[in-house]
Order: sequence, then C-alpha cells, then structure tokens
Amino acid sequence: MTTSQEELLPGTRRALLHRIAVAQAEGRAPSLVAAVVRGGRTVWHGARTSVDGHGPDENVQYRIGSITKTFTAVLVLRLRDEGMLDLGDPLEKYVPGTGAGEATVAELLAHTGGLAAESPAPWWERTSGALRPELADVLGEQPFLHPTGRLFHYSNPGYTLLGALVEKLRGAPWEEVLRREVLVPLGLDRTSVRPEAPHAGGWAVHPWADVMLPEPSEDLGRMAPAGQLWSTTADLARFAVFLANGNDRVLCAETVREMRTPAAPTGAGELADGATYGLGLQIQHRDGRLLVGHSGSLPGFLANLTISVTDDVAAVVLANCTSGPLLSAVGSELVRIVAEAEPRIPEPWRPMRETDSPALELAGQWYWGTNGFALRLTADGLVSLEPLSGAGRRSRFRANGDGTWAGLEGYFQGEVLKAVRRPDGSVDHLDLGSFVFTRQPYEEGSSVPGGVDPAGWRGIGWTPLAD
Repeated sequence: MTTSQEELLPGTRRALLHRIAVAQAEGRAPSLVAAVVRGGRTVWHGARTSVDGHGPDENVQYRIGSITKTFTAVLVLRLRDEGMLDLGDPLEKYVPGTGAGEATVAELLAHTGGLAAESPAPWWERTSGALRPELADVLGEQPFLHPTGRLFHYSNPGYTLLGALVEKLRGAPWEEVLRREVLVPLGLDRTSVRPEAPHAGGWAVHPWADVMLPEPSEDLGRMAPAGQLWSTTADLARFAVFLANGNDRVLCAETVREMRTPAAPTGAGELADGATYGLGLQIQHRDGRLLVGHSGSLPGFLANLTISVTDDVAAVVLANCTSGPLLSAVGSELVRIVAEAEPRIPEPWRPMRETDSPALELAGQWYWGTNGFALRLTADGLVSLEPLSGAGRRSRFRANGDGTWAGLEGYFQGEVLKAVRRPDGSVDHLDLGSFVFTRQPYEEGSSVPGGVDPAGWRGIGWTPLAD
C-alpha cells in the first residue's frame, strides 16, 4: 500500500497532525504513530516521538493486544463459511472436555459466553505463557461467572478457546493457520506473533513523574489468540480495508458485514456509551456516525483500529505506553476530521442494468393501516421500504429468487416480503411478516384482516344508523 501525503488537503493534514501531537504530549506517550485510510489506501501517516531525530514510520511494529481477537474471529468465520462448524453449536461439539463447552461458538465470538474476563493469577499479560500450558490453566476451576448468552462480559479466555477450536479443526497451530489463511493472502508481511525489527519497545510512564520503566514482553502461549500479535500502521491499514470490503481470498463482503453486526446484548453502561460488540469487532456510535473496529492493550502498548464504512474512512493509532492517551477517542476523531473536512463524494447515480418488471409493478406508495410507506427499487438490485414521514420502521430487502424478498436490517430483518395477488393476477396487497400493505389506507376490496367497514370513511358529524 503506497502512502500518499497529497491525497488530503493541507488543512486536513495539519488537523490530523495536531490531534496526534496533542494525544502524544498530553498522554505522555514515548511515541505515537497513526495512519488514515480512504478509498482503499493509506492517504496520511503521522508520528510523534520523545526521541530527537527519530520518528517511527508505517513499518515499525507495535504490539496490538486485543486487535488480535479480530484476526482470530476471521479464522473462525472462515471455518463456518467452509461448512466445518455452525456458530450456534456448543464448543463441546468440537473441543470436548474444556469445562466451558456449553458456550456456543457465536457466544464466544461476541463475549456472551459467561466466561471470566481474565485467566487465574498470576497476571497473564506480564508472565510467561509457559505457566498456562493447558486450557484448564487458562480457564481455572470456575470458568463461568454468568449464564451463557445473557450478558456481554469481555473474556480473554473465551478467545483462547476459539484459538483452540481453530487448531483442532485445522490440525495445525493457531500461528501457522493465521499466517497461511489471513496474513499472506492480505499481504500483511509486517504482522507477526513475535516482534521483528524494527519494532518499538514497551514502556510504563510513571503517573506522577516524567520518568519511564521498561515493560516485559512475554510470549502469551495459550492466550496468544486473545492478544499476541505485533503489527504496523501500514498492515493494519490494509486490514481495515479488508474489514470494510471483504476479500474473497479470506472472507467475502457478506461475512465481514456479519462481523460488523451487533451480536451481544447491550448492558446499561454500554448503552449509555453507545457501544456494543459484533463477531470479533467493537461497535460504537460516536459523533453521529457508526464506527467499528477494535482496541488493544498489553503492558507497554496501546492500539486502536477505527472504521467508518459509511464515510469510507479508517484510522489506525499505535503507542508504546501502558496507559496514557485514550486511543479509541483519538481514532474516532481522526475519522471525524477527514469525514467532515473532506466528505465522501458519492458515486454518480446510475440506473439499474436490467428492469425487474414484477418488482417495478410494486414500486410506489403503500399503506400499513393508515401509515404511509414508499417502496423503491434501487440500482443495486435491492428493494427499500421506508415510512413517508421519515420516522419509523424501514428496511432494505434482497430478492429470494422466488418472487419474494428478505429483509436485511431493522425490525424487518429476515422477514419475508411478498405480493399477494387476486385470481386475475393483479396485486391485492403486500404481505410483510403478516402485516398487510395496501395501495390506499384500508383499501376497499383488499384482503385486510378484520375487514373494512362498508360505510367507508366519515367525518365527525356522522351518526350511526339505527338497527
């Protein structure tokens, strides 16, 4: 991926540099490096450092912590797409005897399996993975803290189990499978399980003094699928493009869209923050836009990947300190700066390649009771149904190939839309999950459940006739 500094306006580039400069200075990070992606490639790169005459570039590795989980989720979804597992199956079906096998694969991906957040002591991020050679050492005697499927509770051991699942079904180490199936196909040559020069050193900055302490860099062993990886802004920029668009060599666009779809119940705290979780991806509403990605941290390092698919902008931010700048805020602000200063120019409107005559017959205005809706055909081959008032239930629908359409989002996701015809072939009404939509409100002669009063519509002065 070629880095181009000319793709953004000078004012935008300065605003981006200012934001990371403030983050590095106020967060007291030994170094901070960032990149912005737009249109499928890196369009800006910046770095700030406390070392005179030296600045990390897009090829310097930092440890990315829990962004590793997104890579592990990709491996699991590849297995699903190949038919080797079902997300609704319990882990026990594939990896028996763990003591945590009642959690389903989907629940582990979405952190709703009920497992503890961390492995038993000692603190796994600062100790050798050799202390936890078996899954039992990672899970402990009581792996569950909550009922499965009921609550979002972030779990590092849950992703250790997913790594074991990958190894079991592939018959090879997680590291080997990751490199073969994700890193090589996506060209992520500077993403690795162990640090490869040039790489940053991890530091702890004293909270009350401007002094630093080096952090240990441990091999996490069994916990590797939850947080082991090292990477660069250049590689994570490529990974962001993949998570936005898919890549048929790894996962198709439909599957990465599934990763970006909320899959976890939202607790009160997450609801207040506008945050939830998909399948290996964090999801949040911030500054009026939907953002997906993941944050990561290990002693000595912070990392963030933030993507706005709608704006076609992504940001990567990496720092080598245990605590300090809030990189999720920095990443979202880098996205906002570009999206607002240089909004995405839409593609030219183009008509449909082929006219879908049966669907064209249905286009226009419909009524569910007295609520007005518009049904439109779009150039991407979808059908949209949205309220005329601008507020209310709406969805896009994809053709099923049998004259019906399936809802893609919102209240009508998965529901079937079909035209119900009279004996002469004309359309009587639309049926959407048993809801009846007619051309006029409670149209006379249409099959409206409960019937339509034969006296029709009336004003306030109407009085009923005596029997």
